Amino acid sequence: MEHAFWLTMEDDTEIYIKKWFNAESTPKAVIQLAHGMVEHIERYNEFANYLVEQGFFVYGNDHRGHGKTGERQGLQGYLADQDGFAKTTNDLYEITEQIIRDHPNTPIFLFGHSMGSFLTRNYLQAHSQLIDGVILSGTGYYSTAVSVVGKALASVLPAKEQSKLMNHLSFSSNNKKIKDKKNGFEWLSRDEAMVKQYVDDPFSGFIPTGRFFYDLLTGILAMQRRKQNLSIRQDLPMLIVSGDADPVGDYTKGIWKTANIYEKAGLKDITVMLYNDGRHELLNEINRMEIFADINKWIVLHL
Repeated sequence: MEHAFWLTMEDDTEIYIKKWFNAESTPKAVIQLAHGMVEHIERYNEFANYLVEQGFFVYGNDHRGHGKTGERQGLQGYLADQDGFAKTTNDLYEITEQIIRDHPNTPIFLFGHSMGSFLTRNYLQAHSQLIDGVILSGTGYYSTAVSVVGKALASVLPAKEQSKLMNHLSFSSNNKKIKDKKNGFEWLSRDEAMVKQYVDDPFSGFIPTGRFFYDLLTGILAMQRRKQNLSIRQDLPMLIVSGDADPVGDYTKGIWKTANIYEKAGLKDITVMLYNDGRHELLNEINRMEIFADINKWIVLHL
């Protein structure tokens, strides 16, 4: 079953949330999903329904500036006037609190993909005690110098106008290793039907605003700060999944750098799963059922 509802945040922003569940059972755990940049939670239906079949309940939201939340805000690709990434991260915390109210004494696992993994990594710095495990999908590592320069550039751009410049700087090289280019989004998945769905989806692949990129780079800089990561509880189980053909993970280089960040922060249980020829969206890849099963096994091992 599915249930959609809205949750109002402290700044009165209304966040669209979707819940997948089996009304006739009690969940083994709740999986909270955080989607990526310029997409929305409805794209996670197949994965969420699979998890329900395995005995879990699933919650996921459309972030600020995305999907139905962005539609209600009135501007896609714009998080907030101030502290947009921090507010979007705090939205995840508020949803966790809602999950705890709905399902007390039930394990919670937070799954973040791409930008959702960046939000998740910020979330961990303040709220790791609330969850029982974390899964990072399509994450990456970024040079501090490059992020600082990018943030400075974004700071002088019109806040609420689409930034083709920042979008080009962020994504133009992602398709460079793809031989058969058709639509520019082949780097997302080898499954052409899934890529076509993305291209045809009005809530996916849009160009964000200048302020969005400023907020995104603020979050990226924060997620890699050693001092903040030392606050993450060291016994938190972490799974990092990536395709070895994912440019966001720098073709695995950024994945190992990310794992090293958390190893240096003292985390004791870090698992990295890499998939041959897998591109950015593992949940939409041609071997996604294998990946679903691997994630399920890892969660069950950590219940």
